[in-house]
This record gives sequence, structure tokens and C-alpha cells, in this order.
Amino acid sequence: MATKQIKVTLKKSGIGSNERQKKTLLGLGLRKVNRPKVLVDSPATRGMITKVSHLVTVEDLK
Repeated sequence: MATKQIKVTLKKSGIGSNERQKKTLLGLGLRKVNRPKVLVDSPATRGMITKVSHLVTVEDLK
């Protein structure tokens, strides 16, 4: 069975965000605006995305 993947793209800069949100973006591997990152869809990843949902967009990959 293949693992489900999602594409996460940073749409707004983390500048001005609190330190916890900046560390969450780094944990997701998002460093530059408009650069997507393909990640495994897991509860931990989804939780991190929820914390910075106002800065990122998420797409499901098939």
C-alpha cells in the first residue's frame, strides 16, 4: 500500500509570526515563499499544518 502524500506551499512569510510558528515552518521544511514541499500525510504533519494554516496552502496528491 502506498502512503498518501500532500503538497504544502508557503504562501506568506513567517516574518512577524511568533517563534513557535517559525519553528513549525522549519519543521515542515518550508523556507521560501512559493516553494512547495511534498510530505507524507500523517496526523503529526496535519497538526503542524493546522498551526500555520494561515501561512500555507495544502493540496492532496494522488
